[in-house]
Amino acid sequence: MTGFLLAGVQMRPILGDIRANLAASSFWIREAAARGAKLVVLPEAASAGYVFADRAEAAQYAEPVPDGPTSAGWAALAAELQIWIVGGVTEREGERIYNSAVVLGPGGHLGTYRKAHLWNDEKRIYDPNTAGFPVFDTPLGRIGVGICYDAWFPEMFRSAAVQGADLVVLPSNWVPVPGQPDDGPAMAHLMCMTGAHSNQCYVAGISRIGVERGQEFVGRSVLVGPGGWPLAEPASRDREELVMAEVDLIGTRRERRDNPFNQPLADRRTDLYLS
Repeated sequence: MTGFLLAGVQMRPILGDIRANLAASSFWIREAAARGAKLVVLPEAASAGYVFADRAEAAQYAEPVPDGPTSAGWAALAAELQIWIVGGVTEREGERIYNSAVVLGPGGHLGTYRKAHLWNDEKRIYDPNTAGFPVFDTPLGRIGVGICYDAWFPEMFRSAAVQGADLVVLPSNWVPVPGQPDDGPAMAHLMCMTGAHSNQCYVAGISRIGVERGQEFVGRSVLVGPGGWPLAEPASRDREELVMAEVDLIGTRRERRDNPFNQPLADRRTDLYLS
């Protein structure tokens, strides 16, 4: 398979209501598949919401992966619809709690990514990733995963790119950035665009909307091509909707990596860089 339709689900999860969130996300996954999407990306923390008061509250809604209700529900849809799904879950493994994203395909659970760069109160709620940045081989292409604040660190994109990632997906909960003008791109858009351009890969930054315990989320989900430019207009600030674009992860590999003018991966000077 080469070209296919990539979809991001911009939605409003409900804090603490796993059943309702699974129903809502399933509705949008089915809608995306009905429109022809082969890969569907959901926001960060789509299983149970995000603004937990503390670690104990997060633990109440954390679920095992891949056997918890959200992962299992999405996996069943992936098998039924013959699609791939990436979505954010609050994960429990023993006594550990993670802000995670599951990667699922028609054959089941491909793997899990746990957020590496914890933002603000996340540092006291979640355990951090200690395993690095996996890249998942699929018939659609090689897919790397980050979560929200990870996009603020170029090392995340580069770690995926040097492993051959064709696409980096970013389940996110983007919030307002101080000083950001209303009529310009979101700061997160700039991070996604720079990451794509500098690493010759596609990027899907898929965020949520709404207000949760006083925290506003800005939506504006975006799909970016390997040249660094959005493939379609970013989503709205306040509506549940799909953002979709045609992509070709496998068919564009040679074109992306054999540019005669500049090759950001091949031209690296690792002999000069500080770790």
